[in-house]
Amino acid sequence: MDQEWPGVIGGGTGPRLDWRPVAGQEQDEVQRSLDERFLPSPVTGQRRLPIDMDYVRDVLLRLVAIPSPSGRTDHVMQVIGGELHRLGLPFEVTRRGALLAELAGSEAGADRTVVVHADTIGCMVRELKDNGRLAVVPVGTHSARFSEGARVTIFSDDIAGNYRRSGTILPLKASGHRFGDEVDTQGVGWDVVEVRVDEVVHCRADLERLGIQVGDFVAIDAQAVVTPSGFVNSRHLDDKAGVAAALGAFKAIVDHGVPLPVTAHLLVTIAEEVGLGASHGVDADVAELLSIDTSVVAPGQSSSEQTVNIAMQDSTGPFDYHLTRRLIDLCRAHDVPHRRDVYKYYRSDAASALEAGANTRAALIGFGIDASHGHERTHLEGIRATA
Repeated sequence: MDQEWPGVIGGGTGPRLDWRPVAGQEQDEVQRSLDERFLPSPVTGQRRLPIDMDYVRDVLLRLVAIPSPSGRTDHVMQVIGGELHRLGLPFEVTRRGALLAELAGSEAGADRTVVVHADTIGCMVRELKDNGRLAVVPVGTHSARFSEGARVTIFSDDIAGNYRRSGTILPLKASGHRFGDEVDTQGVGWDVVEVRVDEVVHCRADLERLGIQVGDFVAIDAQAVVTPSGFVNSRHLDDKAGVAAALGAFKAIVDHGVPLPVTAHLLVTIAEEVGLGASHGVDADVAELLSIDTSVVAPGQSSSEQTVNIAMQDSTGPFDYHLTRRLIDLCRAHDVPHRRDVYKYYRSDAASALEAGANTRAALIGFGIDASHGHERTHLEGIRATA
């Protein structure tokens, strides 16, 4: 017996359909018709633009070298603003410090926004200890396991003097010659690590004389290395590789003089790692929002370091059906290596935008990251595919 399937498929600009499934060849024809309407072929005349990977690589290495934990991002945003200026993209700075650039299109309305974030995970001083070391808490969500042994930069408020000090995050029992097997049996967590400051300090008063205070930022040094095989090993590839990819994509459009049918915005946020992200800065005319961020390369995941990875769902739920499959269709049409994936412990700028009420479709793509929020690694080909 035939069954009625009335309803609305899609929202906003999506088509309205009332249809009834039938059997056999007629049903196949109905499905093909639906596929054509919901999964359209790429626009005639589109072409895949070459990405200036020398530029992307240079921008990436400059960005990861600039400490920018959430809450202390002014320097890196000034550098990104300089790149936008060199590309000829007008931009504004929001009250909260995000950057919003624009590449004008020929028609008004139904704009597109690409969103990336320039803030990273980091730490903050919780206590000046009596032994001359620092207790810290994490900024953003990351495990102390991956910070043990990390080189850090400590920023005091006295920017007129020597406000940068170097140091190392160490477990409380850091000497095998002193503690033996206890080095391996001590716990993992922020309560069992401390920062050894590279100054002659033996007590709390010594730290105070240096101008170090509770609430000072502690940035984890990137220590970036690019291998001859194209791998990029560095802290904070999340999401500075995304920023570099986005700038590379906008540069390609500008360099080749490609006219855009609608206006494209580039939103660079500064608080994604603490959950705020694109909670502001999305223009009311934006119909589609694309977040570029890390993709999870790990056992049980489909993402790859050498491809662009299209998220079907993260911890906040599925991404927009139509936009996601449109991106997949474009990858197929232009031979862009890609994979689909689902992320369990993940959220991005897209979630912040939608939770703040942005009336837009949203999707997430990314470059594959091995050991995310730890000793991260990606590949230049994955960044190229993302751009």
